[in-house]
Amino acid sequence: MNEMLRPNLRPTDLQRRAQVFTILEEICQELELTDSQFGRAQQAYEAVAKWLAESSDPLLVTIYVYLQGSGALGTSVKPIGVDEFDIDLIAFAAAASTNISPTALKKAIGERLAEHGTYALMLEEKKRCWRLNYAGDFHLDISPTISNPNCQFGGELVPDRKLFAWHPTNPRAFKKLFDGRAALVPKLLQPKVAMQRDVASVEPFPVQQTIKGILRRTVQLLKRHRDHYYLDISEEIAPISVIITTLAMRAYEYCVKRHVFEDGLDVIVETIRMMPHFIDHIYVDGVKGYAIWNETTEGENFADRWNSEPARVEAFYDWHAKALADFEALRDLVGLDTITKNMKENFGDRVITSVMAARTNSVSQARKSNSLFVAPALGLSTASSATATPVPKNDFFGD
Repeated sequence: MNEMLRPNLRPTDLQRRAQVFTILEEICQELELTDSQFGRAQQAYEAVAKWLAESSDPLLVTIYVYLQGSGALGTSVKPIGVDEFDIDLIAFAAAASTNISPTALKKAIGERLAEHGTYALMLEEKKRCWRLNYAGDFHLDISPTISNPNCQFGGELVPDRKLFAWHPTNPRAFKKLFDGRAALVPKLLQPKVAMQRDVASVEPFPVQQTIKGILRRTVQLLKRHRDHYYLDISEEIAPISVIITTLAMRAYEYCVKRHVFEDGLDVIVETIRMMPHFIDHIYVDGVKGYAIWNETTEGENFADRWNSEPARVEAFYDWHAKALADFEALRDLVGLDTITKNMKENFGDRVITSVMAARTNSVSQARKSNSLFVAPALGLSTASSATATPVPKNDFFGD
């Protein structure tokens, strides 16, 4: 395997990068559903699924409801400026054939939802799905699908944007593929570095894989970076989440299987760097175009709109270049103030202020318990290291 090494990394560099990696993990946690939101979303999902499954409509008697998208993958991020999460559901009508029109199946699902006294008041029709609005919390988007007899991977068909035809998709196989790649653990050089120093006193390195794993966190961070980058751009050209997810998971697999990394930050940066390499160049009616294929079914090009809306192509490459530069800078910045400024500029002031406030509180508690240290180029830390100096306890007003 090739080693992705940064030259002349000192212990203080590794400590600083460990702290940045930890802050990025805390940002992702801040952007996720709270425990109470998760519980309410789960209850809502189960209730809606039960209500649809109990329908006497022949189209719905064998319906199967399941979670898809970022909720299923574990890559959800809170939208900027609002508290509502988008939770995507599939209503798979197993008994329906390709003879049924997208309009008819969507109509049957909408009529069933409208029969429920509560859902009728929350119901909103969208182009390809039905939305149930749980105001100030989240909304459920319910898309109809049928079986795809031509997919060897057990795929499904979903309505196109105009409800004219069925379009290939395979959310369940996509999730399985993503989960498999997310489970890959990068090879890091932590043991090699640790042997060069006093092992008993070094600061812990970033774990090889966070609770959710580096791939999921990379996708979340990129989606948040995209949302902030396009915050003041009204034109609908921002890269869609499935494109970011697909390119990130393919790039992550490529990097993890071929390289040894210094630490988790290098994994994130190199994954981002490799993403464009998995965009295929094709010809559509003799004209050069783009494809980001769904590997789990034939015929689904996540970048199909790029070929009729060239502004989306430019938008992706502009954003990707900015994201790569920002994460490279974040990896190499020195000083917590500088790091915080960078994060606010790229992820938003509100979320970073909240994360840093929690860290300040942690430092305050560590000071009181005599477990606070200061290290060069790092600043205050709650972990000891060979270069860190203990900070004396400060008793404010006898507290």
